[in-house]
Amino acid sequence: MRVRLPDVPGTLGLIAATMGTIDADIRSVDVVEHDPDGTVVDDVVVDLPAGRLADALISAAQEVDGVYVDSIRPFSGTVDRRGQISLLAELARHRRRTVDSVQKLIDALPKSMSVQWAVILESGEKTRRVAASSSAPEDDGRVLSETPVAEPRALTDRDTWVPSSWTVMDSALAATPLSGTDYILILGRPGGPDFLLSEIEHLGEVGEILGALLS
Repeated sequence: MRVRLPDVPGTLGLIAATMGTIDADIRSVDVVEHDPDGTVVDDVVVDLPAGRLADALISAAQEVDGVYVDSIRPFSGTVDRRGQISLLAELARHRRRTVDSVQKLIDALPKSMSVQWAVILESGEKTRRVAASSSAPEDDGRVLSETPVAEPRALTDRDTWVPSSWTVMDSALAATPLSGTDYILILGRPGGPDFLLSEIEHLGEVGEILGALLS
């Protein structure tokens, strides 16, 4: 659940209290972005009891003054940035076995980056898909003649090379090159929310670190 709330001490505690009224349990909280207007954007993982509708989460959270639920999406586990440290350690152990490293990277990224799927493209004279997480959609098999992503950014309707299967359910997409390699990392969130600027910046930093380990 992505929530925008006042950056005031105690607000998150009030949200937790309202979650308790519907027997929902907050499992983890990740601060995504601080806005200049005095609000903060959090990704909150909530365990919802069987039989409860997701709409109940929205109603409960928005009982707190100034709180707005931006989106809700299914998610397994918790949002824990320590998972990225584990991912980097695993890559370091397998850095000389590039094929193994790329697959381990793609398997671990969705949970550590709070997305539903990830795909790795290899660029060069031709750009093609080389690895994907288990939940990643299929593509149309096209081989691109040029590198489609030169910097970390969100992908939009102007990116006509993006397969239509990647955009179902109004998926939000973001991509970054892995610095020093021919790899491009694509992340997808079916149903959103859109990637915020802070998330794009974070993705770019992750791309620099992962590229250094894989190059």
